[in-house]
Amino acid sequence: MKNAFFVITLVALLVAACNSEPQRKPRALPYAGNFNVVVSETDGVRTTDSIYPTIPAFKYLNQDSVMIRSKEMKGKVWVANFFFSHCPSICPPMISQMKRLNILTKDINKHLQYMSFSIDPTRDTPTRLREYIKENGITATNWQFFTGDEAATHRLGIENFLVYAADEAAAPGGFAHSDGLVLVDREGYVRGIYHGTVTTEVDQLNKDIRKLLSIEYGIDCKKK
Repeated sequence: MKNAFFVITLVALLVAACNSEPQRKPRALPYAGNFNVVVSETDGVRTTDSIYPTIPAFKYLNQDSVMIRSKEMKGKVWVANFFFSHCPSICPPMISQMKRLNILTKDINKHLQYMSFSIDPTRDTPTRLREYIKENGITATNWQFFTGDEAATHRLGIENFLVYAADEAAAPGGFAHSDGLVLVDREGYVRGIYHGTVTTEVDQLNKDIRKLLSIEYGIDCKKK
């Protein structure tokens, strides 16, 4: 009888130990960007982890001349792009698609922060950004348009948001940049980059936003 009690107790302890192990958060989407491989060893068992970078802290003036810091937008999933208001090529269709996406995600917009970084801050003053918003019929309350240091913004795009942005005299409007819409999770990791001028890619971004919110953050998202 004592042996039987011992076996039952041992099994109970093993089950409790298994249940106490930390659970890995389910991953809805892959991480993007260059990563570092970290090797560690515990009790003779070697493991390797891929460590991805997060978006660093930043601050910009928005269209209302208010200084906005990235920490103020933490806790939301971000959709970001890089543009300039005098762009004669890919910006108009990209902004149009981003506006459409904002409307598509209206039911979950309290969980999202849209942001557009100007790569031409000399011309894109807060006043100009307000005009641009009006010209494009944008009424979203969760969409910030940012203007700030040009070189730092270009670096932020290329090194952190993983989209190209540069001053190029030969390019239309004097600047060259990607049409990428960048999806960033609540922890600041880039989780996807989508062609912002392609309707099917923006539709996929809508689906992936909902997948990310549902699977990783437990938010009930209707499928649209």
